[in-house]
Amino acid sequence: MIRESLFAAEEREAKLDRLGDVLREMEKHIDFKVLAAEIDRAAPRPSRARGGRPPFPTELMVRAFLLQNLYGLSDEQMEFQVLDRLSFQRFLGLRRSSQVPDRTTFWTFRERLTAAQAGDALFEAVNRQLARHGYIARGGQIVDASLVPVPRQHVTEEEGEQIKAQAMPADWKPAERRQRDVDATWTKKHGKSYFGYKLSVSADRRYKLIRKLKVSTASQNDTLHLEDVLDSANTGRDLYGDKGYVDGEREARLKSRGWRVHIQRKAEKGRPLSVCQKRRNTRIARVRARVEHVFATLDQMGGKLLRCIGLDRARFLLAGKAATYNLRRLCSLKACGVVAF
Repeated sequence: MIRESLFAAEEREAKLDRLGDVLREMEKHIDFKVLAAEIDRAAPRPSRARGGRPPFPTELMVRAFLLQNLYGLSDEQMEFQVLDRLSFQRFLGLRRSSQVPDRTTFWTFRERLTAAQAGDALFEAVNRQLARHGYIARGGQIVDASLVPVPRQHVTEEEGEQIKAQAMPADWKPAERRQRDVDATWTKKHGKSYFGYKLSVSADRRYKLIRKLKVSTASQNDTLHLEDVLDSANTGRDLYGDKGYVDGEREARLKSRGWRVHIQRKAEKGRPLSVCQKRRNTRIARVRARVEHVFATLDQMGGKLLRCIGLDRARFLLAGKAATYNLRRLCSLKACGVVAF
């Protein structure tokens, strides 16, 4: 027979703590009030001069945005999980409240931050939290890029030419225009076609934390982003990259600025790599593999597929995803006893 208890809720929470609630660990190390203040500075809360229901606190919404990124939840699933899941209710401070944000509230919050281009502000605020714990960029940096798919769209050749000319096809109805992503582009990788955007990051070698990022359309070449994501604050001057970043002129320019460039070499037609070059590539690959762990974790956090339309939304969501990764990584470093120095 199942035993009932007046203190069942408290007993379940106590058991959650014993089992280990990752969200509780985040609360120990992350100052969400500071993150909320940065968001309010970047995207001021809407005026209530005309009345209406007061918006939910910014801190609550920032926490909810973190949860969506951490678990890869849509707005509809987020609403359901907040209503159903004890750990979410506790993390959001809604354990005793009958007021819960709905799917429209989550969407409206993101749209306000996207319009204010607050993604960079959130990402930098998170990096300041990392610095407060002593995890500054050390040991050099690794640069890499990954394709971020969005739902595929099919247009006629004529419509495609108009989109390339930054014009909207005249025969598209208003509803269709709202649902068409005219910023995303097609590209090929290893013989497979992809439609979406590209995320380039610089991760520090010691802690595997994302220090800088850049988002572009998928068709842009990776090599164009290298200098944009260089982290000059890194205490090491070593730069690691794969064969896609080979550019003799740029390497010479970076070396003249004090960078120690470690870019893998690629063979050319009729000119295979020498034994020395192969050994060098292997040495670089051992270090460069650490950035692949970053992208693998992003995949685990619901994958990199975006539920949005347009480059501005993609930039904001990927900055939020990178910020969430850094917060998760901070908790992992703390749990593993990795000392910052």
